[in-house]
Amino acid sequence: MSERPEPATAERKRGEGVRRVYEQLRDDIIDLRLAPGSPIDEILISERLSMSRTPIREALVRLAGEGLVTTLPNRSTIVSNIDFVNLHTFFDALTLMYRVTTRLAAEYHQPQDLPSIRAGQAAFADAVRRQDALGMIATNRDFHARIAEAGRNPYYIGLFTRLLDEGRRILRLYYSSFDDRLPARYVEEHEEMIGAVEARDIEAADRIAAAHADQIVRQIRQLIAQDRRRALAL
Repeated sequence: MSERPEPATAERKRGEGVRRVYEQLRDDIIDLRLAPGSPIDEILISERLSMSRTPIREALVRLAGEGLVTTLPNRSTIVSNIDFVNLHTFFDALTLMYRVTTRLAAEYHQPQDLPSIRAGQAAFADAVRRQDALGMIATNRDFHARIAEAGRNPYYIGLFTRLLDEGRRILRLYYSSFDDRLPARYVEEHEEMIGAVEARDIEAADRIAAAHADQIVRQIRQLIAQDRRRALAL
């Protein structure tokens, strides 16, 4: 007679299943292996990963919260579309948050914030060296989130991390425009940002953050403009 698993063990296994599904789908969506608008088939995922549909549904709820999937009125789920038409409004908000959070970090950071920010930059630089696009996206997000946290405004932290999460597929296009070989000068901009924050130079922090955001926006706009006459590789 088989024994039923202890509740804690069953909960841990379910949590591991949710994490596994979430990470697999998240990476497939961000890396554009799952195209915007494509359906998410829970049955196929269940069969492929050999697990029940419960952890799959929980993972989809998390992905929906990050703007990566959308549940339709008929309760089916698709990969969220990228709204290229209104992308300028996203860029406006993102640029503003780059500037505001970096300014506030320069003004309000505490000494204990700097090692965490530097560690985030070291992880990002390592991902760049390895040409690991998904690693670059994740570590770039963490780096800027840590700067936002150093600014100590929870509203800005929440808004900026949401924008960073929603912009991960846009950032994937950005890195792909360099064939995942990000120029060293853009890594150095992070170093300059850290230097301005550490020096409490608010105006320099603002200027560097604005320039950093502007070059990302400019590169993506050029990429989209180049692809208007052919299907964008999604």
